[in-house]
Amino acid sequence: MALFALLAGFFCVASLDFAARAATTERVVVNRYSGLAIGGFDPVAYFTESMAIEGLPDFEAREAGAVWRFRNEGNRASFVAHPEIYGPQFGGYDPVDLGRGVTYPGNPRFWVVAGQRLYLFGREDNRDAFAAEPARFLKDAVARWPGLEQGLAQ
Repeated sequence: MALFALLAGFFCVASLDFAARAATTERVVVNRYSGLAIGGFDPVAYFTESMAIEGLPDFEAREAGAVWRFRNEGNRASFVAHPEIYGPQFGGYDPVDLGRGVTYPGNPRFWVVAGQRLYLFGREDNRDAFAAEPARFLKDAVARWPGLEQGLAQ
């Protein structure tokens, strides 16, 4: 009985992980239930505060089919004026995994600002590798992104 429970638990977790990855088909990574981009973190704060800071419901904007939250009106205004600068590159997908041909959503707690652009990573080790050699990983990600992006929902 214990073996059955252990196997059932394993397959349940494995299927949830697969379902989460398989359901990631939007061009900007959003929470499917709330519609929040990058987990509700303020994309401008990565640049101005050098920190991952959660935004507030009082300061929201809609862009690219997602709801973005900000910590103050100034950050919201900056983003609305230049979403291409402040929004995470590749729609918030991990650029290291993109270079491998996989769309894996980035975690807003694993991030790097490189070349005045924000990159999010699915795993801490991907972030660390990218931070050491951004140009190496960006070359592959940039080359594969157009084809991968076409397979994502609008």
